[in-house]
Amino acid sequence: MRSAPREAIGTIRSTHPFLIEALLPDHMHALWTLPLGDEDFSHRRRVIKRRVTQRCQTRLNRPEWMNGRRKKRNLSTLWQHRIREHLIRDEADFNRHIDYIHWNPVKHGYVAQVSHWPYSSFHRYVKQGWLPASSGSNVESLNGAHFGE
Repeated sequence: MRSAPREAIGTIRSTHPFLIEALLPDHMHALWTLPLGDEDFSHRRRVIKRRVTQRCQTRLNRPEWMNGRRKKRNLSTLWQHRIREHLIRDEADFNRHIDYIHWNPVKHGYVAQVSHWPYSSFHRYVKQGWLPASSGSNVESLNGAHFGE
């Protein structure tokens, strides 16, 4: 199952570059840095969703998972109905969101430490010297921060 989103992301990234930050079992968090003059993040998201849906719909779009709203509107169970978007305001806002994205696998109980989640840009940030390897081990700094959830 994990190969479907990775393939979809790789396909669209080859023609419409961006950076993606964390892929979790049931959702993804992305902080996209697009090329100068290219603000078409919607196209990237549509292509990812379409490709993943084509590969996974029969396994993940389950009638028993349908709630009343999804049934009434004929919505899939594969994708969250609303996408939360946020325009980064400044460097501090950027850093808060990077921390939150890297911390998200810990928040959802998939791992005990940020460094234990393999599907995250955290490892790239550490390798490039942008973050210390111990970063993300103290999540108290994220308590009370608002991330649009």
